[in-house]
Amino acid sequence: MSIDDYGGGQGPHPDVLVVTTNDVPGRRVQSVIGEVFGLTVRSRHLGSQIGAGLKSMIGGELKGLTKTLVQTRNQAMERLVEQARARGANAVLAFRFDVSEAADVGTEVCAYGTAVVLAEE
Repeated sequence: MSIDDYGGGQGPHPDVLVVTTNDVPGRRVQSVIGEVFGLTVRSRHLGSQIGAGLKSMIGGELKGLTKTLVQTRNQAMERLVEQARARGANAVLAFRFDVSEAADVGTEVCAYGTAVVLAEE
């Protein structure tokens, strides 16, 4: 797998900036829109479960599950950005992920943060 299979995030010039910080240097919060989130639930397919079971006996990274989780996080982040854009934001501050099991059938990933309108200082 390539490095792209293990990462995510935004490109160099996003129309909605997403940061984990509470502020952005050189910009001020003009208005707070409020909480936004992107949610997705993914089930694991049988092949990856069997592979993960075998791998867990001998140790090592579960690459199939890693790739699935990266794809899931990226989808949740895309949904967060779509919601922020639809509400008129140009940034999301204090961005975080929350991951949990969903009724023993899959993994729930929620991307969340505070949608704001940033202005140049």
